Amino acid sequence: MTDSEPAAADEAHNTSVGFAYRAARFLLVPLARVLYRPRILGRENVPRTGPVIFASNHLSFIDSIAIPISAPRTVRFLAKATYFDSWLSKTLFTAVGASPVRRGAGQAALDALDQQKHLLEAGEAIALYPEGTRSLDGRLYKGRTGVAFLALQTGAPVIPVGLIGTDVIMPVGAKFPRLRPRATVTFGKPIDVSPHGPATSGRARRLATDEIMAAIHELSGQELANAYNEVPAQTPIERIKRALPHERL
Repeated sequence: MTDSEPAAADEAHNTSVGFAYRAARFLLVPLARVLYRPRILGRENVPRTGPVIFASNHLSFIDSIAIPISAPRTVRFLAKATYFDSWLSKTLFTAVGASPVRRGAGQAALDALDQQKHLLEAGEAIALYPEGTRSLDGRLYKGRTGVAFLALQTGAPVIPVGLIGTDVIMPVGAKFPRLRPRATVTFGKPIDVSPHGPATSGRARRLATDEIMAAIHELSGQELANAYNEVPAQTPIERIKRALPHERL
């Protein structure tokens, strides 16, 4: 395979995703607005070109649909690889700009960050959930530093996003969304995290993350959990690892 062949394959994939995304927006945006009448605030805060990171709270499965159909530009995000196992879910997630990723810590987390870095370097907008996973109790959990690392490394501005009511439309465990509740999607003002220091500094990553989470909290109004959103440790070794200071990506 020549060097140009992978590039051509990537270009063909991006063209396919772009077409599917535009088709999905054409169909989903009017339908969502008729059915749910969402309140969309702060669209003027979103840069129309260049790399952008949307950093949002995470309450429901439909958050990954609510953000792309509300944003004024194409948004890419990573979704669990299992969502691409069936043709229907693969088609839906590809249509809204998603790419499959293995969930987990360690190398899986680094691989995900690398994927997102490439998207930003290509001038795309990506959406991330600093909490890592959905909040089951409605509180806002501590942010992991992966978002700040990407912003510090690439220079991309961070747009904080506050979602309200998506957990009422589709609670955890529900198979289908409800029709009556009304959600709010608020895009905050861009955050430049570069004053905190270089991406190689753990302190800079933590301070930048805290600034991002404070902005999300201001938009969402959630109660603060003051803890990471993690599955309880299952073994004594896992509990020891959790107790030791370490950075959550």
